[in-house]
Amino acid sequence: MRLTRRNFLIGGGAAAATLACTGVAVAQRPQAFKGATAIRVEAQPISRLSTTDPDRSRFGALMFRSGAILRSDVSAFGGFSGLWRSGDGQELVALADNAQVLKARIETADGRLSGLSGPVLSPLILGNGVPMRRSRYYDTESFALSGNAVFIGTERNHAVIRFERNAAGSIIRGVPIPVPPALRDLPSNGGLEALAVAPQRSPLGGALIGIAEGGSGFILTGSRQGTFQVVLTNGFDVTDLAFLPDGDAVILERRFSLFGGFVCRLRRIEAAAIRAGARVDGEVLYESEPSHQVDNMEGLAVHREGGETVLSLISDDNFSSLQKTVLLEFALAA
Repeated sequence: MRLTRRNFLIGGGAAAATLACTGVAVAQRPQAFKGATAIRVEAQPISRLSTTDPDRSRFGALMFRSGAILRSDVSAFGGFSGLWRSGDGQELVALADNAQVLKARIETADGRLSGLSGPVLSPLILGNGVPMRRSRYYDTESFALSGNAVFIGTERNHAVIRFERNAAGSIIRGVPIPVPPALRDLPSNGGLEALAVAPQRSPLGGALIGIAEGGSGFILTGSRQGTFQVVLTNGFDVTDLAFLPDGDAVILERRFSLFGGFVCRLRRIEAAAIRAGARVDGEVLYESEPSHQVDNMEGLAVHREGGETVLSLISDDNFSSLQKTVLLEFALAA
């Protein structure tokens, strides 16, 4: 059985391997809050990505900007698998696996990430008033925000839920949207890990795109609806997707082994390559090394800042004390 992020335990050993291979959950899923709740989040800045080569700033096609390890004494904090940042990069929204979202402002010092201000955790509520965590759509895995529309992908009961974002920034009134039968037939623990809305001026014309962990891709809206396949190599699985301003897509991928730990990879896919019936592949922008300060990187966001295209990554700690919530920033090299 393939090791996935829900059935492994860092630390190695026969016991962990047994748990992983039998699919037994090894981290408790805490309850989400009943309403929007202000919390305290502490940040430990990451000034260097590589612990063995601290002067290195370029990694593949990316320049490391900064990062932070985020911690909170609130048990419901963590499990982040989707990420969005505003056009100026100052506002952050992160989707957690237990049907809640974190909203906060980005704090910086000397141009580097230093923490979050005003962090609030809020439960996602369906249009019928039922909290998502108490519905069949409790396992929230992917997130896309475009204008006032928010799309959230769920697994086990595979679906895409469309929410509205009001003037206050709250995400409200979730309603399932139609999805193709092939999406509903995905493996129980292999649903949509990635959702993104293509730029209006791209060949996909603002379509909602989803990709499952195993590489099955879906053009879910627009005039070019259909399925495609992402070519996966070297044991990597898809964990998120974001579009660059020019319409090209960046796919975040993750690999895990008991002895090698976590590896993350970013690949760039040409805009015109994503179409119904296609097999898509792309150049590697970045692949982490053992010395890099990464964890189970599952969320990806893109924004423009000061003339740079910034790629932000966040990790899913599985609500485990053995993992970390890591937020990283890279700039796409010119």
